[in-house]
Amino acid sequence: MIKHVLNIGILAHVDAGKTSLTERLLFETGVIDRLGSVDEGSTQTDSGEIERRRGITIRAAVASFVLGDLRVNLVDTPGHADFVAEVERALGVLDGAVLVLSAVEGVQPHTRVLMRTLRKLRLPTLLFVNKIDRAGAREQGLLADIRRRLSASCVPLNTVDGIGTPAAVTRPVAGPYEAAEVLAERDDELLELLVDGKTPDQGTVRATLARQCGDGVAYPVLFGSAITGRGLPELLDGISEFFPAVPRVAEEGTATGTVFAIERAASGEKVAYVRIRSGVLRVREPLIFYRGQGRSGDDGLRPTGSAGTRTHSGGQVDAGHGYEARLTALAVTGAPGESQAVAGDIVRVWGVPEIRVGDHLGAPGPAGQAHFTPPSLETVVRPRVPGQEPRLHAALLALAEQDPLIGTRTLAGGHTSVLLYGEVQKEVIGETLARDFGVEADFEPSRPVYFERPAGTGEAVEEIQRQGRNDFMATVGLRVEPAPRGSGVRYRLEVDLGSLPPAFHRAIEESVRLALREGPHGWPVTDVLVTLTRTGYSSPVTVAADFRGRAQVVLARALRRAGTVVYEPCHRFEAEVPLEAFGPVTAQLAGLGGELREARRHGEGWVLEGEIPAAVVHEVERRLPGLSHGEGVWWSEPAGDRRLR
Repeated sequence: MIKHVLNIGILAHVDAGKTSLTERLLFETGVIDRLGSVDEGSTQTDSGEIERRRGITIRAAVASFVLGDLRVNLVDTPGHADFVAEVERALGVLDGAVLVLSAVEGVQPHTRVLMRTLRKLRLPTLLFVNKIDRAGAREQGLLADIRRRLSASCVPLNTVDGIGTPAAVTRPVAGPYEAAEVLAERDDELLELLVDGKTPDQGTVRATLARQCGDGVAYPVLFGSAITGRGLPELLDGISEFFPAVPRVAEEGTATGTVFAIERAASGEKVAYVRIRSGVLRVREPLIFYRGQGRSGDDGLRPTGSAGTRTHSGGQVDAGHGYEARLTALAVTGAPGESQAVAGDIVRVWGVPEIRVGDHLGAPGPAGQAHFTPPSLETVVRPRVPGQEPRLHAALLALAEQDPLIGTRTLAGGHTSVLLYGEVQKEVIGETLARDFGVEADFEPSRPVYFERPAGTGEAVEEIQRQGRNDFMATVGLRVEPAPRGSGVRYRLEVDLGSLPPAFHRAIEESVRLALREGPHGWPVTDVLVTLTRTGYSSPVTVAADFRGRAQVVLARALRRAGTVVYEPCHRFEAEVPLEAFGPVTAQLAGLGGELREARRHGEGWVLEGEIPAAVVHEVERRLPGLSHGEGVWWSEPAGDRRLR
């Protein structure tokens, strides 16, 4: 009988062997009787045609296995950085994570981005070093890299004999002393034993490691191979020992949960994946879903999937917006016969056409900061066949329901732009449009997502003209001024709420938010406070359209008077280069607009840290091998913005 549920994610840099590890876990636990192959496109979790052909994970997938009385729901997430949005959604429903590294390639750039996020979230994490049977695999050198680049609080639990050969095998680390030294930094009892010259017993050390791993401050490390199965028994033991499971108890009450993925059945019907937080979920009971809150704390833009259009972080759908639903069917992951879902379960639900990723079941979700930054690139997309523009736009809106970070906006001339993390994502969107929606699309070269902030304060008023030509029978006055960084779009009233009918107030605010998608320089305006300073109308002549039209004109004039400054997204970078490459590399970084903040000697080379425009990161990555004789190592992550130069 299943008494506990554990939801864990498998995370990795692309090609570290993440999907192969998922396949091996399912095989070792008896879920499947034959191992699938990523190369052959026969794995359980890469079920999409594009995933099978490309050999990469694009959408998060869920599989289950059982360890005693524990059901483990395994979420296989994309490894490619272009699909980090899928990883972000998965993190919100996980109880723990297995971060996979390659024993050959070691700590790769995206590995560091993932680990920083896991540490920030304090999510219990176990590191699995894969591919010990591959030529070039390392152990001690890699452990040193892990401690230097990921966390000093890493505790290896096994070691490898014959590493780098097909005969590589694992065995437990001899003695608990090294692990105790790492854990003693956060445990007074262990520290006291070590100071007294005593060696703590194995049970005490593992119990301390389980506690610190559960708190997200220490990280067990296990070596193994997804291909040969070496190290897999230790990994399964570690999953059940070090991660905090959720008791599977049917506590009556309104079910609450989070929607983290959407797919479409063959019939076209939406199927949503929901992590249940509390209560009991049953079919045909009345439910309320709430639209996900806008996140706060981000500089720049935040796309929203609610309408497939991009708004600013302050302009998303109100968390109080709810809609009623009754499920027509549900399926508990790992328990096909279950008729209800309880806390800890991941469940697929049918019968809610309005449902979108990020929605919350039963109660509004908390506002929170995004785990990863929003996309920093965009591209203009056009149908290859003239006249298919409406069909293309509808297809992009449908994709945005599955992935809210596929934001779109309509440009001058009626063209549509799409937000991107990278070129692979662009290719996948193009293939999906052609395969699922029958629309062949052409994409322009990607460009950075710039945005504008007000430089000062500007006001404008336009009155109803009682005589002569009058376009809009409405009076609107607006003031525009800078708002704190990361606040997005704020809107407030300086007039009496009763000065207009509610429909007219809504029309003004909607028009303001719409108009802010394109500022004086052609980019969305963010971190702005817009105040309604004056209103007037002529009953019964005035209609809501008068306020919509007038508000856009007045806002444009106020923005011009305030002035706006264009900003560009930036990356924080770290580069390791040999001594002789210091001059050429720093010269290239400066030539591409980078700013070097720190340079320090490390071993036989230099470590360079600084900031660089997001638009040129791929160019730096392309040039670095030639400048450093193939020895340079580059890592970067999105980090704020700066004024466009």
